[in-house]
Amino acid sequence: MNVKSVRFRRRLALLLIPIGLLLAVAAWTWWAEGHPREERRLRVLVHDRLDAWFPQAMAPVDGWHGLIPRIQVVPDGADHALPRVLLVHGLDEPGDIWDDLIPVLGSAGFEVWEFRYPNDQGVDRSTDLLAAHWPELAFDRPVVLIGHSMGGLIIRDFVTRWRNPVGAPARVEGAAVHGVILVGTPNQGSEWARLRIWLELRDHLAAGPERRFSLFAGLRDGIGEAKIDLRPGSAFLEDLNTWPWPESVPIRLIGGLLTEPPESMAASLEAISAELESTELAEVLEDWWSSLGEGLGDGVVPLASLRIPGVPPPVLVRASHRGMLARLFPNDPEPEAIPHIVAVLDEWSGR
Repeated sequence: MNVKSVRFRRRLALLLIPIGLLLAVAAWTWWAEGHPREERRLRVLVHDRLDAWFPQAMAPVDGWHGLIPRIQVVPDGADHALPRVLLVHGLDEPGDIWDDLIPVLGSAGFEVWEFRYPNDQGVDRSTDLLAAHWPELAFDRPVVLIGHSMGGLIIRDFVTRWRNPVGAPARVEGAAVHGVILVGTPNQGSEWARLRIWLELRDHLAAGPERRFSLFAGLRDGIGEAKIDLRPGSAFLEDLNTWPWPESVPIRLIGGLLTEPPESMAASLEAISAELESTELAEVLEDWWSSLGEGLGDGVVPLASLRIPGVPPPVLVRASHRGMLARLFPNDPEPEAIPHIVAVLDEWSGR
């Protein structure tokens, strides 16, 4: 065999390897898209095997997960009557979503805690972890749960399946749930969960030094079961949306609306309408913008996905999915969902 022939075969092999990998990924994606339940079972099986084979590397108890005190208040008079606030983040959140809200809650006199969890695992497992930690909260005051994005699904699952199941006794003892606020929660699912891999990269690249990093960092948080749970029509969402909400627990929804007609377009429409002496064109275009906004919602969760049957419709703010709660730049104005959250807390606190 001559040298040219050997080189050709090596080059061919180097070319076939990435082609083979691409074909394997394509085949997996094609199969997974058509078999989400089987895909989830397979991911859970792999996760369980990794837990059994590498218990120390996969253990979530590393000082990052669990109930984390953010602002603790020494009761004095009226503040003693205020409920505690527990914040629950969403999918692949690097940990800064609450940085603008927490100081405001502290200034208003609220004690603030945060629940952190392996956020790529199945939503039900994250809920079970919250239930396991719930008795750690003192019983002297009730708790208001505030969830962003997928965190709201964990809260709904916890309230309806663990703490306040309708027609059944509580499965976990501890502080009473005073109320629930869901911000940008995909109650009917979100197609953006399919892009979980990019959110996962953001999560681990932005993670602070207090988080333990290793080759198992991504696997420790789960291997994508949450992505399947978040898809519209998933088995998890079908079950969750059949469980009735307890009348004793008030709930409020807040959503974002990313799209609105630019000022220049609005001015042009007014000028055209005045010149043609007809508002028909402006009405048609405004309806189109409105329908576009409903479909996009906050850019991640469409407006239709925010709604829960039997629950009042959401309050809408002009903001993106994260922009409802977090500034993009330090000099940006206060995120629009924050005053609504404080107003609800004051209402429920009788202030």
